[in-house]
Formats: sequence, C-alpha cells, structure tokens
Amino acid sequence: MPRAPQQRRLETRARLMDVATAQIATSGYSGLRVEDVVAEAGVAKGTLFSHFGDKNGLIAALIGPRIMAILDKTEAQPAPETLDALIDRLLPVVQFVAQDRVIFDLLLRYSGTTGTETDDIITQSFFRQISTWSEWVARLQADNVLRQDQPAEILAEGMQAFLNHVLALSFCAAHDTPSSFRDDLLQYLTPWLAKQPVG
Repeated sequence: MPRAPQQRRLETRARLMDVATAQIATSGYSGLRVEDVVAEAGVAKGTLFSHFGDKNGLIAALIGPRIMAILDKTEAQPAPETLDALIDRLLPVVQFVAQDRVIFDLLLRYSGTTGTETDDIITQSFFRQISTWSEWVARLQADNVLRQDQPAEILAEGMQAFLNHVLALSFCAAHDTPSSFRDDLLQYLTPWLAKQPVG
C-alpha cells in the first residue's frame, strides 16, 4: 500500500531537518548551504522552500526546539535563591545563542519582536523565558533578595532586553574588550535587579 501524501511530506521534512542538523554540526549555522542540504536529502530546492519558505525558515525550525530543550533543563532545576544563581540560570541560553550570529539574528527575527516574521516555537520560547524568569524574580522578591519597587514581569522583561544587549555586544566588531557573558550579565543585571541601599 503506498504511503499517504501527508506521510511522505512529513518524512521529507524530517529528512531535510536531519541533513541540515548534520551539516550544522560540521559547518555551523552560518555555513549551512541550501544546495548541500537538498543534494544530500535527494530533493529539489523547491521542496525545501515548500516546507520552510527559505534557508532561514529551516534554521528557525531547528533553533526553536533547541531553545525549548535548554529551557526544559533550566526549569527542572530548583528555583534560584540569589541574584548570582539567577544569572547562572541565564547562561545556557546565552551560550547557545552566542555560538553563531545567525542564531541571534533569527531568534530576534522570528520571535515577533521585530514585527517581521514569526515562528511559533521561537515566539513561545520568548514568552516562556519571561514567564519563568518572572516566577524566579517574584520568589526572590518575596524573600527580600531583589528590588520590590517594580512588578516581577517588568523586571523579567528588562532581563531579556539586557540579555539581548549583551549578545548584541558580543557580535559587535567595535566591542572587542574580552569579558565573560556572566560578567557582562552581572554588570547590567545587578543594578537592574538588586535592592538599592536605603538613604
């Protein structure tokens, strides 16, 4: 019995993603070439475009689940009890995104924050980060560890903005001062989140 068209389509999509994943493992996201993917997958370029729209759509389809897997691991850990521990929880996302400029660009492009294109999983990952971070901030506020003059959601949104700023600086040619992501996050997030001294 022949496979249903929908089954063939799903298999083709999975094959394209598997081939792209293997090529990224050796060449990085920036080195991914549509011509190489379709040649190895044994399909025409039009087939790839019908599934993903373009190369960026293919990469976005690979990045979204990776970000979600990082968030799964992060959320499985106990809630952070200090500002330092909170910053350490942000590092896996930062380190994944920092490995290739393409990841950073596509996350912003497909998150809906730039108003251009969206990818459901990437968009969900941004909302999920804010939700998780808000819960952490609220707990730390309740424990009198972090500032309490702003709602947790606002502070979490600021965290995301600073995280994107730190990543953008890491890709900026003019910003060549060597530093660690942890140090950079501490530099920005400490004045944003820490309790201010009284008087």
